[in-house]
Amino acid sequence: MMLWTVISVVILALIAAGSVAVALHLDKSDELPPGIPPQPAAISVNPQIKAVSANAPEPTATGLSRAIATSARNPALGQFTGQISDALTGATLWTDSPAEPRVPASNAKILTASAALLALPHDQRLTTTVVAGPNGQIILKGAGDPTLSAQPRGADTFYTDAPRIADLAAQIRKAGIPVSSVAVDTSAYTGPTMERTWDRRDIAGGDITPIESLIADGGRIEPLDEYSPRVEDPAISAGTALAGALGVSGPGRVTEATASAGGQVVAKVTSAPLVTRVNDMMRYSDNVLAETLSIELSVARGGPASIAGGVSAVEGALAEHGFDMTAVTLSDASGLSYANRVPAAVLDKLMAAASGPSQPLMRSMLDGLPVAGGTGTLADRFDPTTNPGAGWVRAKTGTLTGVSSLTGIVQTIDGRVLSFALMSGGTSPADARPALDDVAGDLRECGCR
Repeated sequence: MMLWTVISVVILALIAAGSVAVALHLDKSDELPPGIPPQPAAISVNPQIKAVSANAPEPTATGLSRAIATSARNPALGQFTGQISDALTGATLWTDSPAEPRVPASNAKILTASAALLALPHDQRLTTTVVAGPNGQIILKGAGDPTLSAQPRGADTFYTDAPRIADLAAQIRKAGIPVSSVAVDTSAYTGPTMERTWDRRDIAGGDITPIESLIADGGRIEPLDEYSPRVEDPAISAGTALAGALGVSGPGRVTEATASAGGQVVAKVTSAPLVTRVNDMMRYSDNVLAETLSIELSVARGGPASIAGGVSAVEGALAEHGFDMTAVTLSDASGLSYANRVPAAVLDKLMAAASGPSQPLMRSMLDGLPVAGGTGTLADRFDPTTNPGAGWVRAKTGTLTGVSSLTGIVQTIDGRVLSFALMSGGTSPADARPALDDVAGDLRECGCR
């Protein structure tokens, strides 16, 4: 079954205005006054997937332009570009300077997700290992999995189905290996750990950590806080967590070393499948996951295990699958760099391909898109009392100072799925984001005929 015919209504039940009622609970000993009806039963939600009819009325360019005309003229959009398409046919229905390369912010992650899903096995996993070293030393060897968690067993983790350092420690103890020191091996990655256009203040700001092949909890100091400041030394921090779990203490307890190629593997844990990690990246707009996924792609393609290699791999994979990358310039895979340039047309074509019939390998990307007014980076946007797109729009956000973007899909009231890419520049995101949401909300109510 083609995914473009499927729209989940599970989230709608959770966020649409008035969709969940909380019944008043009265003490059973209290008697209701005469004439007052008994307490109604609580409403139960019945999660289900409903198919969109393949015969839903086809929108027209004229109808769509008329529907969004007022919202698209909002001065808060600043320097506005965009493109909207019919996901079923792929036909472009509306454009405004769609070929102009613009700073995409985190909408760049759409390129990274698309390339990874097109070029890598969806069930691919990464394995972090512990290798025995000399004189009681153990070496924690990174494999490029920043979802590895220092959270203890039974505790929540930020990433879905994350492997745990606690499990590595348990395996080491079970093997009966006496441990005197811990070392970390980051040799799986090469090149600079920070892209030259990044601002190191973004580490403390919670946007990034140095991209090493060994990172725990995405480098977050507070593992469950999405916006937590990150660590400056992710590999050493991960090694320190393992040392703590093993009771290794004292000065110099965690150092750097390179594990022997033939060394004895004494413990290992594996990541969640690729598709799960891609969706975590999209849902939370996780910059660290974006960079490591692109490097994973580069290695699979025979390229360097570096930030620059990841960028080349994303560009190359998309070009090989027929997407026009001639006007795209990327410095990173996450969208953190202001040096990135992507036209709205490219973003919309990727989203149309994912939600339409042309690229089935990309369809799982839709599962990770935040839902308007409900999940991820759209949880606090699209007020359901004022914006009809709440619950119906699924989109990737992008925000930098003076830059706001929104790319995703929406089901119209006639049951047609539209893809869109909307890019704003030159105004405050506090003003631009609601204006972008209004355009997307107009599409929900648009029969567009």
